[in-house]
Amino acid sequence: MKVAVALLLCALCFVGLDAQCPEANALYDLEGTKLCARLYAQSNIYYDQSCQGDYLDIYPNDDVPTIAWRWNNRASALVVSRLCNLTVWSRIRKEGTKRKFSPGIQYRLKDVQKGLFGNWDNSISGYYCTC
Repeated sequence: MKVAVALLLCALCFVGLDAQCPEANALYDLEGTKLCARLYAQSNIYYDQSCQGDYLDIYPNDDVPTIAWRWNNRASALVVSRLCNLTVWSRIRKEGTKRKFSPGIQYRLKDVQKGLFGNWDNSISGYYCTC
């Protein structure tokens, strides 16, 4: 019984460790191909718990004026690879508000202002990534 409780507590200690955002210089897909950026469906006020849930890999020179319906207005965190830039739009066909993200980690898009009263959480509808 004590062993089972100890194992459960150890397992709970490691929950969330995989959720930590990858470093910008270590952004690769599952096959080892270098990415330009990665969008994440979930973020958290605690940075070590951001970059959770589903993710969308973006490759160098990807130009997507209309993001797939499953990802439209869904990104809450992102990472842009070293030597790359990600430009996003708030509306499909590269319309609406535009923002350029430089290399690095954006743990919470809710913290990135869009206009006077908005933010970029769940607001990306198109993108262009260059490296």
